[in-house]
Amino acid sequence: MEQLMRISDLSVGFINGDDYIEAVKQISFTINKGETLGIVGESGSGKSVTAKAIMQLLSPSAVYGDDSQIEFLSTNLLDLPEKKMQRIRGKEIGMVFQDPMTSLNPTKTVGKQITESIRKHQKLTPHKAKQEALVLMEKVGIAEVEQRFKQYPHEFSGGMRQRIVIAIALACKPRLLIADEPTTALDVTVQAQLLDLLKDIQAETGTSILLITHDFGVVAELCDRVIVMKEGEIVEENQATDIFDYPQHPYTKRLLDAFPKMMTDKEEPTFSDNKPLLQVRNLKQYFQLAKGHVTKAVNDVSFTIYEGESFGFVGESGSGKSTTGRSLLHLHKPTSGEVLYEGFDLGHLTPNELKHMRRHIQIIFQDPYASLDPRLKIIDSIGEALDLHQLVQTKQERYTRVVELLTLVGLDRDMAYRYPHEFSGGQRQRIGIARALAVQPKLIVCDEILSALDASIQTQMIELLKDLQQKLGLTYLFIAHDLSMVQQFCDRVAVMYKGRIVEMGSTKRIFEQPHHPYTKNLLAAIPITNPSLRRYEPVPTLPLPFIEEEADHELVEQASHHWVARSAVYEKITTNV
Repeated sequence: MEQLMRISDLSVGFINGDDYIEAVKQISFTINKGETLGIVGESGSGKSVTAKAIMQLLSPSAVYGDDSQIEFLSTNLLDLPEKKMQRIRGKEIGMVFQDPMTSLNPTKTVGKQITESIRKHQKLTPHKAKQEALVLMEKVGIAEVEQRFKQYPHEFSGGMRQRIVIAIALACKPRLLIADEPTTALDVTVQAQLLDLLKDIQAETGTSILLITHDFGVVAELCDRVIVMKEGEIVEENQATDIFDYPQHPYTKRLLDAFPKMMTDKEEPTFSDNKPLLQVRNLKQYFQLAKGHVTKAVNDVSFTIYEGESFGFVGESGSGKSTTGRSLLHLHKPTSGEVLYEGFDLGHLTPNELKHMRRHIQIIFQDPYASLDPRLKIIDSIGEALDLHQLVQTKQERYTRVVELLTLVGLDRDMAYRYPHEFSGGQRQRIGIARALAVQPKLIVCDEILSALDASIQTQMIELLKDLQQKLGLTYLFIAHDLSMVQQFCDRVAVMYKGRIVEMGSTKRIFEQPHHPYTKNLLAAIPITNPSLRRYEPVPTLPLPFIEEEADHELVEQASHHWVARSAVYEKITTNV
């Protein structure tokens, strides 16, 4: 195959005061025209630094090695001045970043941000640029594009914002698309649709893709070749099928072992004999939008969580999972319905009573960095909950309790005096768990707490949550779009779609015998960690009538077909055929 890019002896380090930290250490690889090259590895392995080095987007403290070369179409990008790089970025090389909120301008509509890129590099009229932007928005799975075109980033869910970022990156049909963890915040169906979109774009335009990810399911679905990075070095490089079937390096084997597998022998525990801890009856959460529009984020939801169980909520972005979790704690005041905790209706509590009730129900948020005050040391971030509920009397008691909590979640006592930016993502998530445990709750709402973590760290978090449940008798509401993790962790599952629960049951039954077509569609979209068993058909997009009497029967049949096909693939994997 013809080469598009050659990277030779790339070394990147960062100067931090008197310290020099080497992030990438003399790596070399090529990207061919029309191929998809995957780079995998844990946080800190140098994946994203490599991507940003290609785009020349590293901070001023970055230092390149003397022999470093990044040749794109026979031009060394490291020799180009910024003005020439600006002509290449977007037009010749597009990039999708992991965090869409930091990639989008909060003061501009998403439509303006898409058309800016189109007009800059293609010199189209405003009208033609808008029409092309609308087509792109539809391609990446955004409905009601005329209305959405005029909205701002904060009016979109995390998954929807990522679709906008991908639309911007694809706007000028670049020769190389660098995708840095592009599906981390997305649910499985949107992820599957975007992977199909990338395949279609690649087939149509011959675009090369450099995919940076920690998700081996995404690698298996999309990549032709794979590079494995560890601590700034390439430890293995091979065809995708060989990486999965015959991994050579111990680190590669460890990464593959850590990736969650679909389980076929999960036990079916029952909790109906236990005391109901949380009862939700006919919960509705509506939001008033501009010009009289109403969003029914949660629309008549009812369920019960029993003491000691792990209850899962799954569904696509915008299905109402997180809104339901926040409404339970009255972080959003419900429009109507009842939330009963141990028989007490939270809707009838005064603000002061509700504050005390939150001792018993805690929440761990998706982004631990955003939920921790960057100005506070960890001892104070955890300690302020102890102070608020008057659970300690002296500074020594406070310190002792914080250390106990850090130890409980696997962190050292000396970390109490560090700031949030001094921790990795996995460590910050452990701090979030420690803070939630500080007030000795009975129920913890876990809101997408694993979505930004490496597979190996996700596994550690799951084991930690299970261990804490055994030691402390905790009950969990586990909100997630990663169905593999839900299957490993949860006892029962509720499937949400457009603000409603469309199916609920034991985890074993939901995953092995799904009843509702939407559930089948979700399960059929789960990536399979085997490149030779890739999906051969796109996952359909299911409209709202899908859950009503006037359902599109053709789509219902498609969902069932996809599920049957995927079940056959699971059987092949488990029987090693």
